[in-house]
Amino acid sequence: MQSEMTPAKEVPQPGSEFEREPVPRSAWLGFGSFVGMFAGEHTAGTELMIGPLFVAAGVSAFDVVVGLLLGNILAVLSWTLMTAPIATRARLTLYYQLEKICGPALVNCYNLANGVMFCFLAGAMVTVSATAVGVWIKFPMPGLGDLLPNSVGWVVTVALVGLMISVVAAFGYQTVARVANVAAPWMLLVFLAFGMIGLRQAIVESKVPVASLSDLWHFCCTYIWKGGDPLPGQIKFTFWHVTFFAWFCNMAVHIGMSDLSVFRFARHSWYGVASASGMFLGHYMAWLCASILYALQLHRNPHDIDVLPGPMAYQACGLAGIICVIMAGWTTANPTIYRAGLAFQAIVPKVSRFKVTLATGILATIAGAFPLVAMKLLQFVALYGLILMPMGAVIFVDFWLMRRLGLRENYAEYSGRRWNSAAAIAWVATLAICVVLVCLDPVIAGIRPFQIYFVSLPGWFVAAALYIVCSAVIQRQGIQRGNNS
Repeated sequence: MQSEMTPAKEVPQPGSEFEREPVPRSAWLGFGSFVGMFAGEHTAGTELMIGPLFVAAGVSAFDVVVGLLLGNILAVLSWTLMTAPIATRARLTLYYQLEKICGPALVNCYNLANGVMFCFLAGAMVTVSATAVGVWIKFPMPGLGDLLPNSVGWVVTVALVGLMISVVAAFGYQTVARVANVAAPWMLLVFLAFGMIGLRQAIVESKVPVASLSDLWHFCCTYIWKGGDPLPGQIKFTFWHVTFFAWFCNMAVHIGMSDLSVFRFARHSWYGVASASGMFLGHYMAWLCASILYALQLHRNPHDIDVLPGPMAYQACGLAGIICVIMAGWTTANPTIYRAGLAFQAIVPKVSRFKVTLATGILATIAGAFPLVAMKLLQFVALYGLILMPMGAVIFVDFWLMRRLGLRENYAEYSGRRWNSAAAIAWVATLAICVVLVCLDPVIAGIRPFQIYFVSLPGWFVAAALYIVCSAVIQRQGIQRGNNS
């Protein structure tokens, strides 16, 4: 019999997610778990949209190849040096850590913003899958400049695809993971085939002799990523646009700290380098391969500027390409809808997770019927990171700097407040400043440093400074009120 003076060792229950406690050592995971997770999650349906949009933005071969290399290295370093060290020390979910810092009322606002952004992102993935169905069932599909649904057939197809995805997500994470694990390895090979077959077809059809690596590079510079002016309605991309996009397209999860929930299971903080599997298989190889398909399409018909992953994949790999597009959108929309459902359920905890996730999937499906997000995906992903970035700065400062500055960390938990005004001011004021800078779009020394793709970098420092200053004022006032009482 266990003595009352010696508490029994806590044994985690099977399937426990440790939502409101640190992850115990017995539940820590090895390096391979994170390599597989990142490779599967970041080789997604949206890669088939992002790659072509680089070509549409008039990017050059050097800018896209080297810019993606640098940007993805910076992303891996962000996970490794910023997210994982906090995650492996605190071992708390993002939401519980934010609750300690910000209070439950402010976290609800964050959950709402996070859930809505997830819904739009999942909607873009539904759009990708629907373009593949359109190859079989002939109906007008949206073009590069379309922002609204353009046919009844498109709306019906999106609705059916979205419904299937939503039902799978509503049945829970195990079902979501099972679908992804079966499809992910095969999809990686098909993505690689897209690039190899597309490049071969482009070389054959152009009748340009390619006998060496230098010939291949010259061909890529003149036929694939030619640079020059962007297509109508697109922003011209330079080396720095590519670099910052690759770095910040996942800002919400590394600098924004959403992946605290993932890396709290890691044995060591250096496991953050596992993110390289996703960055260089998905955000490097897959983007380049997808852009090759689009370049081939433009080479065949310069007037065919529509970015439709389904038809492009079909031209390269036939039926296998179509299935890959459907599954790529499906397997990535599933966990995205699941996560959005969890964020919304935190706001309405009395409603079942199944119902909330299903409703979330319906919202994502409605978003998917509007090609606005998919066709403007580069801008949307940058906006998504910008919206959630300030809270990442708040977490970073609170964890590493508050005590060193003589301030109280986890102030909401310490004071019993439901709303930490310092965090709220840092979040809202940073977004307001960044939006003003983006709208003004000033030219400084001949460049525009505050476009949506760049503004999050100075925005992070603004959020950190605001949080420190506001925390100092609010905590000092709290101490004074305590002394007066």
